[in-house]
Amino acid sequence: MSDSKQPTHKIASSRKQLTSFCMCGPYPRRRRYYQIREFQMASSADELESEDPDDELELDDPEPLSRAEALPERLYDINEADADSKAANLEQLTIKEEDAWWNQVPLNNLDLSSNTLTHISPKIENLQSLTVLTLHDNALVELPPEIGKLEKLMRLNVSHNKLSQLPREMYSLPELRHLNISYNQFNEIDPDISDLHMLEFLDGGHNNIQSLPGGIGFLVRLTALLLPYNHVKELPPDLVNMRSLQKLDLMQNDLTCLPEDMGLLRKLECLYLQHNDILELPEFEGNKTLNELHASNNFIKTIPTAMCSNLPHLKILDLRDNKITELPDELCLLRNLNRLDVSNNTISVLPVTLSSLAHLISLQVEGNPIKTIRRDILQCGTTRILKTLHERALAKSKEEGSGSDGASTSAGISVTRLRAGQSDDGDMPANFPDRYKLRHTRTLAVNLEELTEVPDQVFQIAKNEGVHVVDFARNQLSTLPNGLQLMKDLVTELVLSNNLIGYVPQFISQFTRVTYLNLSNNLLTDLPNEFGVLNTLRELNIANNRFQLIPNCVYELQGLEILIASENHIKVLNVSGLKSMPRLSTLDLRNNDIDAVPPILGNLTNITHLELVGNPFRQPRHQILMKGTDAIMSYLRDRIPT
Repeated sequence: MSDSKQPTHKIASSRKQLTSFCMCGPYPRRRRYYQIREFQMASSADELESEDPDDELELDDPEPLSRAEALPERLYDINEADADSKAANLEQLTIKEEDAWWNQVPLNNLDLSSNTLTHISPKIENLQSLTVLTLHDNALVELPPEIGKLEKLMRLNVSHNKLSQLPREMYSLPELRHLNISYNQFNEIDPDISDLHMLEFLDGGHNNIQSLPGGIGFLVRLTALLLPYNHVKELPPDLVNMRSLQKLDLMQNDLTCLPEDMGLLRKLECLYLQHNDILELPEFEGNKTLNELHASNNFIKTIPTAMCSNLPHLKILDLRDNKITELPDELCLLRNLNRLDVSNNTISVLPVTLSSLAHLISLQVEGNPIKTIRRDILQCGTTRILKTLHERALAKSKEEGSGSDGASTSAGISVTRLRAGQSDDGDMPANFPDRYKLRHTRTLAVNLEELTEVPDQVFQIAKNEGVHVVDFARNQLSTLPNGLQLMKDLVTELVLSNNLIGYVPQFISQFTRVTYLNLSNNLLTDLPNEFGVLNTLRELNIANNRFQLIPNCVYELQGLEILIASENHIKVLNVSGLKSMPRLSTLDLRNNDIDAVPPILGNLTNITHLELVGNPFRQPRHQILMKGTDAIMSYLRDRIPT
């Protein structure tokens, strides 16, 4: 190639505060850009379109890098100014000192995605300030050992390459928190990975990994372990030592069983086990935080009855395409279940207790030989099926309950209409859960009964039995029952969603142990000032009400971690209020009337999950919102006035 045809790589060594460098391709007949904005993970010129033209530096070379070209050598010395830059800045120093080379911010984000690179120069060690290195979608077969000298590196993405191992030096990176090695050619995970003590996220999906090393349990900070599409046959016993693990993805492997002590993963929220060879499920004793269990396409024959009482927060249970023959009545203990999929099994009967699941919005049963419900009813979907089961429960109670005034409970959960009368012995009113089940489940759940009030006696008995979970969802309550005050020192979870509640009484401030409060789908416009003293509250759901702003008392909740306020009429995003909530990590404000998002929201780094879709503001654009929380927060930070 002659000198006249040599591609020109323009690297702005004197550009003001160059903290991120993106060199993405290959896309013939398109230009590549150096992107200045932080955390840009682009794979095409289209994705790099910016509203601010000053954010971009253009390369003259429109073609992808070839093996012969490699990367411009100047890249590895980008933190050092050349002689020309120094001279130019010295001359201009009296005009604009902040442009001087010694005032430049070192490079901390390097993105070389999609460039068909086959090797990385050992000179990468010169970029000592790097915190993010993205080598996604190249043709790398190895990495230089010098990467192990990047002591500030926190995120490394080498997915979609041809790697079969990582240099041993890399396992000594003291700050590495995020490692993505998916879509490569790994046959195993090096046991030295246990030395990455700060690691929080590991994605090894779509490889050929046969087993996991002993000692992987030393990754006690790991919150997400993703290993889908491998050939793992067995999980090491010390996996359960990952006490911070929240998401475990083992989909499309060769597993036949799970550790019996899965319950030690007490923070586990999502478990993906689809397409394995699992024969039975454990009881999950201790996994109270589990929200999603996906175990379709296995060989499971039964659902453990104990599992139903051990997973009070389970919302999704996917067991389609298994060998299940019967559903236990105890499924009704999964009181927060939103979705149940048991399609394509060999189930012949649906238990009537399913009708007591107040939050169930999706019940999939197609592909089963169900004979007890007409086909046309099954084809009508969830609502019609649950209505039919509820009607049968009522009919059954009339047949069997002549001596007990129609009382009928299954697994301690009433499936008939409540009548607030008292029995002769002063026990629980007819059709409420009996004392034994209250004592066993510590839960008072009465749903779908059109209740407008609840007798005080119910709460007194529940208090005596040590109940700490109260669920009156899907009734017609206009406010909190007065008798609820009797349980103020016991209740940890209170669910009053889908009622007609228009105001919350001041006595709510007396519930000093409550950690979860669901007031969604009501008629609320405000909350009492006393609400702010609930410092134990971790999750608050006020979605689908009539709030025009988030009440000031909410900002006083110092322990709140999750705030769901979607589907309201909120117009203003109060960043100063949100800033006073140090533990807030999830904020859901979808489908409100917010017309502007203050850029300073990007400084609230404690928020790791932000939902803003469905509001009328123009910036950030929808494309940014779809990229997730990191992209939104980065976008906002870039627009904070300096």
